Amino acid sequence: MLFGRTPVLPTPEEALTGRPTPSFTVPDRHTVLGNPLLGPYPQGLEVADFALGCFWGAERKFWQVPGVWTTLVGYQGGYTENPTYEEACSGRTGHTEAVRVVFDPAQVTYEQLLKLFWESHDPTQGFRQGNDVGTQYRSAIHTHSPAQAAAAEASRAAYQKVLGGSGYGTITTEILPAEGRPFYPAEAYHQQYLDKNPAGYCGIGGTGVSCPIGVAKAGG
Repeated sequence: MLFGRTPVLPTPEEALTGRPTPSFTVPDRHTVLGNPLLGPYPQGLEVADFALGCFWGAERKFWQVPGVWTTLVGYQGGYTENPTYEEACSGRTGHTEAVRVVFDPAQVTYEQLLKLFWESHDPTQGFRQGNDVGTQYRSAIHTHSPAQAAAAEASRAAYQKVLGGSGYGTITTEILPAEGRPFYPAEAYHQQYLDKNPAGYCGIGGTGVSCPIGVAKAGG
């Protein structure tokens, strides 16, 4: 899979077993926003989970949005319990690199976060983003309520229309419930990586096609 073969998701039987508890600790607070990384979160905040390629650059996109309370990166959508980065990159966990976004809906809407999600990557590439190839780079949205699911589905349909009109193919983004798909936080050095390493690698890049929902703006 890592040597030129087409990436393929493992079955539950093929996936690495993992471990019942994490093999590392996660920092207490966000290095930019100053708020706790792990829940429980203050009342009134909501959680959104997005996967759009390498989570280093993806996380930075979201922590810059006013109304976002904290962000953290991790692994989601696969089978392996409490995986490590090396295991996720092996393609044998089924997870994708994800960003958890904790936000105040009174300041930024879920639809605005969806707009940023769609415009920050090319969701038509399947198991890759640009030069980053592997099942861990696939596009995904894991929803936390029926309202989030409906908004995500509607935004995908709306963006598909404008992408198709611009010559792009079919969106491959998975939209699935977060329930039953635990978010496993990544190692400490991955959290807010581009804050700690401003000149570090960022493979995030959009299509240049505007998504016709929301009004979110954020620097890259």
